Amino acid sequence: MKLQKKANRNPWVWVPTLYLAEGIPYIMAMTVSVILYKRLGISNTIIALYTSWFYLPWVIKPLWSPFVDMFRTKRFWIVASQLIIGASFACIALTIPAHSFFRYTLAFFWIMAFSSATHDIAADGFYMLGLEEYQQAAFIGVRTIFYRVALIAAKGILVVFAGTMEIRGFSVQTAWSLTFFILAGIVLALFIYHLFFLPFPQADHPVSRDPANGLMTNFFEGFASFFRRKDIVAVVAFFLLYRFAEAQLVKMVAPFLLDGRPKGGLGLSTAEVGVIYGTIGAIALMAGGLLGGWVISRNGLKHWLWIMVFAMHLPDAIFIYLSEAMPESLWVINGAIALEQFGYGFGFSAYSLFMIMVCEGEYKTVHYAISTGIMALGTMIPAMSSGWIQEHLGYSGFFLWILASTVPGFIVAALVKIDPAFGRKA
Repeated sequence: MKLQKKANRNPWVWVPTLYLAEGIPYIMAMTVSVILYKRLGISNTIIALYTSWFYLPWVIKPLWSPFVDMFRTKRFWIVASQLIIGASFACIALTIPAHSFFRYTLAFFWIMAFSSATHDIAADGFYMLGLEEYQQAAFIGVRTIFYRVALIAAKGILVVFAGTMEIRGFSVQTAWSLTFFILAGIVLALFIYHLFFLPFPQADHPVSRDPANGLMTNFFEGFASFFRRKDIVAVVAFFLLYRFAEAQLVKMVAPFLLDGRPKGGLGLSTAEVGVIYGTIGAIALMAGGLLGGWVISRNGLKHWLWIMVFAMHLPDAIFIYLSEAMPESLWVINGAIALEQFGYGFGFSAYSLFMIMVCEGEYKTVHYAISTGIMALGTMIPAMSSGWIQEHLGYSGFFLWILASTVPGFIVAALVKIDPAFGRKA
């Protein structure tokens, strides 16, 4: 079938599905991989160490973003990445039952993660090329919502499906293999859909590689200008340490919910974790983020910063209660997880808007890429040791450590300077 090369299409035809395809692999690499390996019997130390390395493609993403610009089109990179991501999920499904499953699945997760980071670069660039400025503003909420829908689909619905298969008598390996085969089918279906329905914007073409145009010179100047900021130390510290506690906590939430009560966990089933953490928790996270963006638009980031700092960090204490009281009521556990995730979503709004604030000027695209890379680094490094800390302290001791780890977040919030008018609707 010959492709109809339409320069423009109704954004509703492709923007929602594009950001659905962007969100699914990220959530699978960062969150669902933890649940998978926990169900397959891998220790918390190994899970946290190896799955935290999946952040690396997003850390170094700014380094190869110019090559995505220079070679082929954004459209090409989008559909090629989706094909590789779908094939990677199929390979994970095939290797889960293997004797050396950990080695093989890690390799395919790595391929998927690098492809996903490349997809992010291309998709965000394509969004700007494929839409007029007024459409970009109109659809910013749409892309965010469908990225969050991907979170619920991957961390909630797919995990519930795997858990349901386990309950029905399938082995853990078979249940998760089926889940990843379904996931591969979804992503490959998105690949076929986008192959035919993504527009062909006239502006979507490789940038010139002529050295006279100074592309790389401008790129490195963008890097240099970011680090010449007078407040660069405070900015980088904020990016690295604002989420220091949450970066560790996020790797151990699913193991805590899944581990049996003799080990200090809550002993929930895979399906229950999919509902509580992947669905209700994800919805609470979305609600917190939406509320955070709305209140900032009314009063500005500076007005809400400290409220968001407290909202981000204080709910972490809920896990101390859960690890000590060991409630059996799913209502109590649901409420606790929802409250923590709502606070995280609300508090993360300050982080997101601060990133936008420091990425203004001629090189804002490069600056934003650098900022997201530092953000990923600030998540990767603390997360790597979280499993080792938990196994040495137990869950109760680990959650006390998490509460202590919130202190750097308060310190860096006190160091940054924010324009009182920033974020406020004129």
